Amino acid sequence: MFVACSTRCFGRQSLEEALQTAAELRFTKFEAAIHEKGNQLKPSEVAADVHEAAERLRAGPGLVPVAFHVEIDAAEEAEYHRQFKAICRLARVSAVPVVTVTPSGLEVPLDCEVKRLSKLVRLGDVDGINVCVPTLSGTHTQTPEQAVELCEKVPGLGLTLDPSHYTAGPHATKNYDAVYPYVRHVALRDTGRGPNQFQVRVGQGEVEYGRIIQQLGRCGYKLSLSVEMLDQPPPPFPIAPEVRKLKYLLESLL
Repeated sequence: MFVACSTRCFGRQSLEEALQTAAELRFTKFEAAIHEKGNQLKPSEVAADVHEAAERLRAGPGLVPVAFHVEIDAAEEAEYHRQFKAICRLARVSAVPVVTVTPSGLEVPLDCEVKRLSKLVRLGDVDGINVCVPTLSGTHTQTPEQAVELCEKVPGLGLTLDPSHYTAGPHATKNYDAVYPYVRHVALRDTGRGPNQFQVRVGQGEVEYGRIIQQLGRCGYKLSLSVEMLDQPPPPFPIAPEVRKLKYLLESLL
């Protein structure tokens, strides 16, 4: 296992600025946010020129991409798949093994979500990419049981474990051990159990990093632990010091 920095930590910055900030915090690996409505790399830009996108990812001083977090905004399924295939090609040429896509909300029937994700998994397989969905409130992964059921119904689908959604909110649970065999990526911040405590200063929350790392190790997990302290909406504390603090805390546990 190793620690990486998500560019979502610095979502108000450009991709180049976010990579510079991550380098200044002494990260060597990063997860790139590829969001159509974001300020950094956009899926439509990747689809327009994969090699140009790859060059932008290499702009970070001494930084290597290890994962993508993807949000595609396309009304037509064909256009969504076109952009997703381009992102998978970008992942392949950048030696990125994992692409995370957002699961649908609960208003989408489970069988429709299974069909949608099964197609994305097949597209990812063409380029040897692991396709994952995050554990996320309000979706078909909002509880450990639902997340496991989804993975069982979509062979090859992985999970991006975001324990904050199992720590705070209506589906908070102290035990989500069942999801670990399906985890292919991890996104971390500190989170409390009270209202408005989805993201708190490192050390003030309830996320058990040591236990998470221990459980991942038991399942043979060898990929990244991504620091994902979100700067949007603006938190009531500076982000960069907390990102640095969580980096060193995680590295001390490995």
